[in-house]
Amino acid sequence: MASHPLRARPVLAFDPELLLAAQDVRVAFFDVDGVLTDGGIYFTDAGETLKRFSVLDGYGLQMLRKAGIEPVVVTGRDSAPLRARLQALGVAHARYGVMDKVAASAEILAALGLDWPQAAAIGDDWPDLPVLRRVAFAAAPANAHAEVAVAVRYVTRARGGEGAAREFCDLLLCACGRYAGLLDAACGVPDA
Repeated sequence: MASHPLRARPVLAFDPELLLAAQDVRVAFFDVDGVLTDGGIYFTDAGETLKRFSVLDGYGLQMLRKAGIEPVVVTGRDSAPLRARLQALGVAHARYGVMDKVAASAEILAALGLDWPQAAAIGDDWPDLPVLRRVAFAAAPANAHAEVAVAVRYVTRARGGEGAAREFCDLLLCACGRYAGLLDAACGVPDA
């Protein structure tokens, strides 16, 4: 049987132990500053907050939803640019200005009918540690704080705001067996 000429051969590969640890994930929690952004906070002369988001990361969140993994944002900050970006990505579950990330995450898990063993998370600093220590699969960007980097199962090669969230999404997509199919669909390969 000949391969379809448009079929892509995935080049990404993750350690099988990582994929096994993440295979039951149905919800993924994302921090914002330092994960979905580079961690910098920019202010205009008028006091407006500006943030830079990676298009790669945004597409990863959209692919998670297509694969049946719910992307969720729980962040200690709030801003109009953040809300606009998440709305544009179709992120249905987000909590802003959160001091207790565990409580906010637990509320979302309950609303989704899920529990910690079905959750993954990516964070970069101390406020993320309580969630990272509860989920089935925890990750951090390459530039995460040292205490976070040693507390997680996977540290991305990419830095926060520069593809770290996408790398985390790709790992989850591989773990649930949907990566190759989504790649084929992006290449225009018809379903078999």
